[in-house]
Amino acid sequence: MPATGTVRLPLSLTLRITLLFVAASTGVLLALGQLVGASVERHFVELDRDQAEGKFTTSAAVLASVHRPADLVRLESMFGSMLVGHDDLALRVEDPEGRVWFSSSAARGAPTAPQGALPGPSDAPAPSTSATASDGSPPPAHVHTHPHDAALPVGVFAGPALPVQWTHEGRTFRGLARDLPSGLPDARPFRVTIGVDTAHHDHYMQAFRRTLWTFVAIAVLATGLLGWIAARSGLAPLRRIGREAEGVTAARLDRRLTSGDLPVEVAELARALNDMLARLEDSFRRLNELSSDLAHELRTPLSNLMTQTQVGLSRARSAEDYRDVLGSNAEELERLARMVSDMLFLAKSEHGLAQPAREPVDLPALARQVLSFYEALAAEQGIELVVDGAASLSGDRALLLRALANLVSNAIRHAEPGSTVSVGIASAPGGRDTLTPCVRLSVCNAGETVPPDVLARMFDRFYRGDSSRRHDTDGAGLGLAIVRSIAAAHGGSAAATSEAGRTCVYLDLPAG
Repeated sequence: MPATGTVRLPLSLTLRITLLFVAASTGVLLALGQLVGASVERHFVELDRDQAEGKFTTSAAVLASVHRPADLVRLESMFGSMLVGHDDLALRVEDPEGRVWFSSSAARGAPTAPQGALPGPSDAPAPSTSATASDGSPPPAHVHTHPHDAALPVGVFAGPALPVQWTHEGRTFRGLARDLPSGLPDARPFRVTIGVDTAHHDHYMQAFRRTLWTFVAIAVLATGLLGWIAARSGLAPLRRIGREAEGVTAARLDRRLTSGDLPVEVAELARALNDMLARLEDSFRRLNELSSDLAHELRTPLSNLMTQTQVGLSRARSAEDYRDVLGSNAEELERLARMVSDMLFLAKSEHGLAQPAREPVDLPALARQVLSFYEALAAEQGIELVVDGAASLSGDRALLLRALANLVSNAIRHAEPGSTVSVGIASAPGGRDTLTPCVRLSVCNAGETVPPDVLARMFDRFYRGDSSRRHDTDGAGLGLAIVRSIAAAHGGSAAATSEAGRTCVYLDLPAG
């Protein structure tokens, strides 16, 4: 039973890019909104501080005008007149003994400090959270204290909030508490607390945040739509390549994708696909040629087998006649087996699967071993076999032996009776890479001059230029093709020349 599970539908590239764009834009907009909101909030805190500082200057002047204890009774009227028209301010004045000489109604919830705990001009405030004010006012509903950096002088902004903050009758105040000297002789300073109502600022910040986040939400939707349009437009070349690729079939591998007017990244993809199509076209072409050649070459031995078998079965024959038929069939089957083996080797070589071994090979000894095998065949035609030169290389001894045997066999088959077939071994200037030392292995014979058109195709599979040998059962036209494949597997090359009745086949092989 097949396993069941959640199937995840793949996201389109357009949707992926759109989501990434929306996520990035949302992050930027959120960060910008937080930055703008914090900046506006800091601006309001600075305004509150500046307003409190201005009132501290006035309060200091009022306290400095007090020179006698009798003048203290004037503090209430003087501070009261200072707050005329400033309903958003809260002011509270206490003497060193904690007696309240002036307190606006909004300042009744302001924190108080006991005697001896009042901070100096450059010290951090340490307000008390006493539940009952010294003037008998009810305790504040909420008392908040905020630390203040002692290293900063009073009046310098040190964060998002002012040193003291309190709530009274639903109103929130934030401000400063400071000790101010009076004009009384030998008197300790008075504690003055000034706060600013934050209602106006709070209402503004609420409206500002509501407008800001509404804009962010709309901007996210807009960027999503614009991102989708931009991504779809940017991916249009890919869709065009897809439409063109749909027209490529096994029968139309010659078609190529247009890449001239494409973006750089897509053009690289189109060129890679075109290279792949070229390789596929070449592979299909070679496969078709192989199939055609193989069908043509297999037809003759199969036809011979069928004919000989049918003739043998047409009437009763003696055991000797049947033995002759079976012997002929065995020869044809051996030829088929060799052909299949050779085709398998060629197929592996063309696809890089026939990797040769690497071992030291003495070429003169290898050549003498091959010639000793063909001595009897050469002697029948009065052909002399010679080896000239000496060299060694690193390669696959079995494959090199097979290549040299194919060359010698082919040379003896086409040599004139009484001539010489020579195997030459010499150093060559270079093969595919002129910097790599090479060894040239050549097999030459005297005979008919090979025409140039035949010479150009003599390394092709199943090609036999000599029409008189077209139906010769000694070979299937794969010998020289195998020789070329063995040379290519070693990193070398094969070539042939034919002039004035002398034909030579060369193998240039890397020495290392």
